[in-house]
Amino acid sequence: MRKIVHRHLGKVVAGAAIAVAGTAVMVGITLPGTAGADETGGNNAGQAAQQAAQGQGAGAVPPGVVEQAPEEGDKGTGGDPLTDDEMDRAAQLAASPQMRSAGENVEGDRGPQRLGVDIAEPDADELDDPNAPRRAEVSFYDYKADALVTRIVNLDTGKVEQTSTEHGVQPPLSRDEYAEAAKILIADPLGADMKADFKDATDKELTSPEQLLLNGAVYRATPGAQPAVLDKCGEHRCVRLFPKVKNGPWIDARSFVIDLSARKVAKLDMR
Repeated sequence: MRKIVHRHLGKVVAGAAIAVAGTAVMVGITLPGTAGADETGGNNAGQAAQQAAQGQGAGAVPPGVVEQAPEEGDKGTGGDPLTDDEMDRAAQLAASPQMRSAGENVEGDRGPQRLGVDIAEPDADELDDPNAPRRAEVSFYDYKADALVTRIVNLDTGKVEQTSTEHGVQPPLSRDEYAEAAKILIADPLGADMKADFKDATDKELTSPEQLLLNGAVYRATPGAQPAVLDKCGEHRCVRLFPKVKNGPWIDARSFVIDLSARKVAKLDMR
């Protein structure tokens, strides 16, 4: 894996060089008075540039003004995105005492893992109703039951109007789940190569997910294409990480799969 990091560093440098070259080409295309312009056109372009520089051109652009963003209210209207207050309130209303006591999050603590809160689609008969109630769709992943739980909350009444529980459904992972996956990989013997790559890139020891920028993807089992320990991925919540050193190169960890439900790490055969 050490060779892979250096190869990625080369790609980053090469990409930057290509970007600079591309910028130079664009500048050559957009500059006024390029080849093919007649003498009059060249003079006009020069005069326009001089006027713009002096701020006297008819089409001179006034200096930009930075305006402060308007304050976000406690409650939105209609189909506007949920405010921060609405998202927090919806999550609290959706997580019932029973769910908080029976569910389990990615770290193994009580309460399901919160994944997201979004504005819910209005009912068909409310599409043209300006006074239709605002609803939030709140999604959780319960690691104890390996289930996706989705609840529709009426923000006007504070009531949960609908609940659905699905198994084998794996929505995108949350930031907390990426961090926990990295934590498990760092602590596992299979994470030795990733830590060595980090050491090569930074001359520091990798001890915490906070030292990385993390992204990834849900992994589902493919019959015959992975070790047996990953056969339940899809039923379990599994992830392949794409870690990046902060202010540094990417680390190729694609061959590792972290089963967050079982808290185990396995290595794929990438041949």
